[in-house]
Amino acid sequence: MGGSARNRGVLEGDDAPGQSPYERLSQRMLDISGDRGVLKDVIREGAGELVAPDASVLVKYSGYLENTDKPFDSNCFRKTPRLMKLGEDITLWGMELGLLSMRRGELARFLFKPTYAYGTLGCPPLIPPNTTVLFEIELLDFLDSAESDKFCALTAEQQAQFPLEKVLKMAATEREFGNYLFRQNRFYDAKVRYTRALVLLHQRSAPPEEQPLVEAAQLPVFLNLSFTYLKLERPALALRTGEQALTIDHRNAKALFRCGQACFLMTKYQKARDFLVRAQKEQPFNHDINNELKKLASYYRDYMDKEKEMCHRMFACSENDPAVGEN
Repeated sequence: MGGSARNRGVLEGDDAPGQSPYERLSQRMLDISGDRGVLKDVIREGAGELVAPDASVLVKYSGYLENTDKPFDSNCFRKTPRLMKLGEDITLWGMELGLLSMRRGELARFLFKPTYAYGTLGCPPLIPPNTTVLFEIELLDFLDSAESDKFCALTAEQQAQFPLEKVLKMAATEREFGNYLFRQNRFYDAKVRYTRALVLLHQRSAPPEEQPLVEAAQLPVFLNLSFTYLKLERPALALRTGEQALTIDHRNAKALFRCGQACFLMTKYQKARDFLVRAQKEQPFNHDINNELKKLASYYRDYMDKEKEMCHRMFACSENDPAVGEN
């Protein structure tokens, strides 16, 4: 989505003597800071709860200099969503206040006065001192991991006092966070979040009646973690987590497929074939599984041809070496 075209449309309108376009715009914006330092105009309403103070937000945004249509950073409007944690990754006070006023799916414009933006120094050479900036922000989603952060810091005895429903919710938040990171190709960070989700679930001493709920929450995390280890080129760990998924559901096609891929990468071709054939039995028309089996067959033929050639050379050398006959 292009920010500059929409920005021009906002700044155009009936001229008022002595007023800049941003001054005209500010007259119909909501004051969310209490001192008109941060003004907001909603373009598209969002839904659900407001962003939590310690949340990680998935956003697209663009910033414009005062009274211009030109973004102060050519890469500022991000076609690829950016995941940022409030209080850590966001440097503008105005943006943090603005995000805390938003809901999922919301698109809004904000005017940040210098105090809430780049201050008296600006940000040379792009942003002059004492500059008011306009930001367009789209909040795609947010995740509140503060609760799970606090939970992980508790002792095992304290964690056991929490109801299972709350633990499952926190583990789901960690998994969703890992999914966002995975989609951004931040595989190591995704691995950390998936591991945290498993820690939350493993530390739970669930009675027999709760065990199916815990295992149902563990299964997708094991599957995602196995895939992440494949992306990190650590097939042994991918195999181990895939096999942990199979202890929960021994017929899970995705787990069998991940284990087959891991064995393939470790050149354990027969074991890879066993896993992939089992996966194919569960999902006969799965395109990825069938293609992996074809690729495996090709690699295995090449592997066996090389083995035969190596054996042939070894025997040929033995026949031509008199010392071998003497021994």
